[in-house]
Amino acid sequence: MERYSQNKKRRDTETSRVFYSTIIYPKIDRNVDDVYIMARYGDRLDNLAYEYYRDVTLWWIIAQANGLGHGTMGVSPGKQIRIPMDTDKILNDFDAIVNSRRVT
Repeated sequence: MERYSQNKKRRDTETSRVFYSTIIYPKIDRNVDDVYIMARYGDRLDNLAYEYYRDVTLWWIIAQANGLGHGTMGVSPGKQIRIPMDTDKILNDFDAIVNSRRVT
């Protein structure tokens, strides 16, 4: 999946620049199945997503669950990170948000 594929986009007719809307992510509640790790030197959100989900595009789940990812993919070494494991529910919640924004 392309990073901005879920965003609405608008093209400026004068400059041909493309502007993307903000993505609204679902709240990710704690779950007994969540995994907790201590971040190591060099950990990145996309690499953790691949390690736990086998899909680098799901980095935003880890970021959203931990309040991370605002301008960086890096994770500070020694920081406790929650890895939500119920990705089906999270992705369904995300799809519901995206679909509700399409109806105008």
